[in-house]
Amino acid sequence: MDNTVYNPTEIEKKWRDWWEQNGIYKFDKKSKKPKFYNLVMFSYPSGNKLHIGHWYNYGPADTFARYKRLKGFNVFEPMGFDAFGLPAENYAIKHGIHPAISTKKNIEYMEKQLKAIGAMYDWDYEIDTSDPKYYKWTQWVFLKMYERGLAYQKEAPVNWCPHCQTVLANEQVTAEGECERCGTKVIKRNLKQWFFKITDYADRLLEGLDRINWPEKTKIMQRNWIGRSEGAMIEFPVKDKDLKLTVFTTRPDTIFGVTYCVVAPEHPIVKELTTESQSEEVRKYIEKTLRENEIERQSTEHEKTGVFTGSYAVNPVNGEDIPIWISDYVIASYGTGMVMAVPAHDTRDFAFAKKFNLPIKIVIKPENSSLSPEEMEDAYTESGKMVNSGDFNGMESEEFKNKIIEYFENKGIGKRHINYRLRDWLISRQRYWGAPIPVIHCPKCGTVPVPVEDLPVRLPENVDFNPKGKSPLASVPEFMNVKCPVCGGDAKRDPDTMDTFVCSSWYYLRYPDPHIDNYPFNKEMVDKLLPVDQYIGGAEHATMHLLYARFVTKMLYDAGEIRFDEPFINLFHQGTITRNGAKMSKSRGNVVNPDDFVETYGSDTFRMYMMFMGSYEEGGDWDDKGINGIHRFLARIYRLYKNYYFKDGTSREKSLSLNKRLHYTIKNVENDTERFSFNTAIARMMEFVNDTYDYIKGDINPQFFKEILDQFLIILSPYAPHLSEELWHFTGRESSVFDEKWPKYDENILKEREITIAVQINGKVRATVKIEADTNDESVKSTVLQNNRVKQYTEGKNIKKFIYIKNKIVNIVI
Repeated sequence: MDNTVYNPTEIEKKWRDWWEQNGIYKFDKKSKKPKFYNLVMFSYPSGNKLHIGHWYNYGPADTFARYKRLKGFNVFEPMGFDAFGLPAENYAIKHGIHPAISTKKNIEYMEKQLKAIGAMYDWDYEIDTSDPKYYKWTQWVFLKMYERGLAYQKEAPVNWCPHCQTVLANEQVTAEGECERCGTKVIKRNLKQWFFKITDYADRLLEGLDRINWPEKTKIMQRNWIGRSEGAMIEFPVKDKDLKLTVFTTRPDTIFGVTYCVVAPEHPIVKELTTESQSEEVRKYIEKTLRENEIERQSTEHEKTGVFTGSYAVNPVNGEDIPIWISDYVIASYGTGMVMAVPAHDTRDFAFAKKFNLPIKIVIKPENSSLSPEEMEDAYTESGKMVNSGDFNGMESEEFKNKIIEYFENKGIGKRHINYRLRDWLISRQRYWGAPIPVIHCPKCGTVPVPVEDLPVRLPENVDFNPKGKSPLASVPEFMNVKCPVCGGDAKRDPDTMDTFVCSSWYYLRYPDPHIDNYPFNKEMVDKLLPVDQYIGGAEHATMHLLYARFVTKMLYDAGEIRFDEPFINLFHQGTITRNGAKMSKSRGNVVNPDDFVETYGSDTFRMYMMFMGSYEEGGDWDDKGINGIHRFLARIYRLYKNYYFKDGTSREKSLSLNKRLHYTIKNVENDTERFSFNTAIARMMEFVNDTYDYIKGDINPQFFKEILDQFLIILSPYAPHLSEELWHFTGRESSVFDEKWPKYDENILKEREITIAVQINGKVRATVKIEADTNDESVKSTVLQNNRVKQYTEGKNIKKFIYIKNKIVNIVI
């Protein structure tokens, strides 16, 4: 009977200590190997420990980094903490301690957890964004923006969270109009705020997407968020007033169909447009609108409301008087905050006109059919022939678009224009725990940037940071009162702090030398290591961190500070781990503590189980029922080596089938790891172990067997690093398994096992796929669904059935 016991607790601590003592993961700056910068999005130390979602991010990402090391790369894999911001401050308030203390304690605990993962982080490169040595240079980034005319302050209607008592960027408001941090309904307030002019980079942010290997969904999200629209800017004179409404439209071809104009209720011009008879009704409507959020207001399902201002505009192409309304579906910060309404050819305008009995005038009709306002159930938004459009009747609407813009320009009433949905990045916060904005306000000199040599502007410690609706620093005289660096007179510091997304917009540049004190980053090391080769993190950051980092990189490139304008060459999004179908959160009581599983099963088992649960890209619902299976698998490997590595045998023959299985496993684990398909890679390793146990039932070739097991241990090592190191040394080695090279597979050996199967989709053969004979169903499914031909028919569609007839054919029903 086999009594060999796999004890991960003992093994894992031993090898973590050995790795640290021997500097196995120290980054070699002088290495001649090709570099590979593998970066995982760092975490907020806003709770006292890492949760299972962090493990799901960091464990598999480290497997990928270890694999790249074995493939011959000089891998740089740093780790740090995004320590400023609302999450950390709210945690400190809740627990009644200073955020500097709670953040430090949380970081210390998280460091221990991260080390338990067994990741090959070099902790000499750790960063903490709340450290003055770091935020000194976050303030430098602000000054660079200011120097280049990209940082400015203005009063604006902003998103305000009543619970967090601070401003939120548009990106920090959910689709439901709630604060992404606490879930409170967001309202509007007028406040003086600092902005970064990201809109100046709109076209370059779009262009750069074509040069990076990112998930297409993320690219689409950024393109939609930037929202480039081509159209025209048109001026509508206001009747009997020295005013003009300037509107942007993507449909200048509908100009003859304008029957009213709409202005955003919060627009400053509303006061001048409102007649005395309408003033009370307009005032009440504006008050009501300010209690709403922009997400709700823009929803197509939002009930259409509005009020007539009493004024009329004049349509510049036909002289018709058109009433001017205010309505909450128009937003002051989007476009010009005014729209020309064409109810016959715009869905929202149609609904509004129907509700308030406003005229509907058809100016485009479909080919070979007619439309009448009385019979229309919705707007006609397609192209067609121009009607009711004066001299332009009968022209194709697409052709008319260019003609009418030429007409506008010749008459001086409009011009061709490109508009963007993207708004400037609001970066100031009325909270304590953040990098102070490095600006001084002088009554004589105006706004004065803090000189670089005076950085950092330190965050004072003795502050009442409980949210009161204004910046806590404003109540600290010793911080606020300062001499103007220009005239020497009495002045005031800016009381706001920066959004934590500013801290994370450049952190990847600091990692290569976080101890440099005379510059934000070491240019020599940045030139050597950047851009990041592989970035891994959640898709929820698509229109925030990922967009901001690209913007800051482009700004620094323009400033001559760096030699590249895209920070992350490759991007991968891991899925989300849920529990009982819901995102894990303390408030729902469904958080899974990874420490309990690590203590019971060991780090290797836990990280490997998370990779085996399903698609790393898709994530899924947490279920720990299968973790015992992975533990048994690793124990089986442990026994295989401990009991049989030195097994005697008399055979001189090499097992052709086991050799083929090894080469098949090497090839497919390599391919699967490259595409983050960790679950199928593990399944292939399981098949190999099964075949190996079959082999040892008979007489073996001891030398051949050792060679086979040595190669398998190398491909296992990124997945189960502690166990692999233990067994590698058990075989008699003194160096680390991670100093080895990834084994090479031989295609000639594989040919005999390779078969071609047809793939039918809804009954038609659409592709053929090469697989190894007798491959398990899950691996076949993964291979088939990754095939580019198959993707053309299945991507974005619901797969109702996937039927695999072994070694013959696949049938997919969509």
